[in-house]
Parts: sequence; structure tokens; C-alpha cells
Amino acid sequence: MRLQSFSSFVVVAALAGTSAGCGEYVQDQGRSPSQVVIQSLEGARGNTPEEFGTPLVSDVETVVTTPEPCSSTTPCRTVFGDVGQVTMSLILKDPGAPGVTSSPSTLNAVTFNRYRVEYRRPDNRNVPGVDVPFPIDSATTFTVPGASTVTAGFELVRNAAKREAPLRGLVGGGQQLSMIADVTFYGRDQAGNDVTARGSIGVEFGDFLP
Repeated sequence: MRLQSFSSFVVVAALAGTSAGCGEYVQDQGRSPSQVVIQSLEGARGNTPEEFGTPLVSDVETVVTTPEPCSSTTPCRTVFGDVGQVTMSLILKDPGAPGVTSSPSTLNAVTFNRYRVEYRRPDNRNVPGVDVPFPIDSATTFTVPGASTVTAGFELVRNAAKREAPLRGLVGGGQQLSMIADVTFYGRDQAGNDVTARGSIGVEFGDFLP
């Protein structure tokens, strides 16, 4: 009797992190053997850029007492854009065979050089410049190596968006708008293969001044 051996192939799908907005992180599959996992995606107000968290509570206007002519007796109302922070790590799509684990090499490192932020609302009213802010297309450069995690910053909400519809309409009105910001990072591994990673974060817009 002839014995036949069968090899089983396991496809591993990796989802990492949580977000108060929708909690979804997606890695688009491509030709690269590398897979970048978003460990966390957070936001911070522009006037307190070190205080990251989820969801982002975004103030459409902020009271400041400095610099002059602003003071505690004559405060000024101004606008700050909001910043985002992403933490990524790298794994290989092929985990290797039992007892022979695959490890990323320098060739597997992924360099990201641009990103896009798109906004959407739970009520599906998503016309840019009417229901949600216009998307952001911008550049950022950082590399995710195989041996460690990397944290990088980016612009999550432009200050110009707070002077335009629909955010401008929140000033002094006591209303809030709940949105989800979908952030997509575009890059390549060191062999030139395209790699895309996408995450989402909840954003609460409002005029939170006293």
C-alpha cells in the first residue's frame, strides 16, 4: 500500500488593536511577504498634543490666554488642528513550518511615505465639505523593521477643516458630531512591493468651551 502525505496550508489573518470608534484594523494583502499590523491608533487635541487616547474629543474652538494680546482677563478663541499617532509592528505572511519559525529580515522592513484620512458618519451622511470634513492626503516617512514596533505621528484633523462646513456650524451651538476617521498608510517593503495598512478611530467633534 502506498502512503500519501498531505500538507495543510494555514492562512493567518491578523487583526490587532481596538478603537472606540469602530475597533477595526485592516491589512490589505499584496505581493509583499511582509504584513504590517497596527497595534494602536490614537488621537490628541492640537493644544494638548501629548495626551493621546481614543476616541478623540476634538474641540472646534479653543480658549487661550497666551501669547499676547491674549490673557486671563482677555482670553482669545482660536483653532487647533488635531494630531494622530500610530504604532505598528511587522510579521511575515508565511509563519513557517512547525519548529521552523520564519523571522523577518532587513529586506522585509516596510517604509511608509504617505497616508490618507477619510471621515464618515454613523448615519451615512458622508458628503465631504457638507456632512464631513474633506479627506486629507499627506506625506509621512517612517520604517517598520522586523524586530520592533514603531510609533509615528500624523495630522488627523486639519485646523482649516474647523473653519469649514460642517465643523464650523458647531461653534457656540452646543451640538456634537460623531464620526469615524479611516486612516490608510501606503508604503513599500525593501524589495519594492506595495504594502497598505488601514485603521480607524472615533472622533467626537463639538464646541466644548465653558
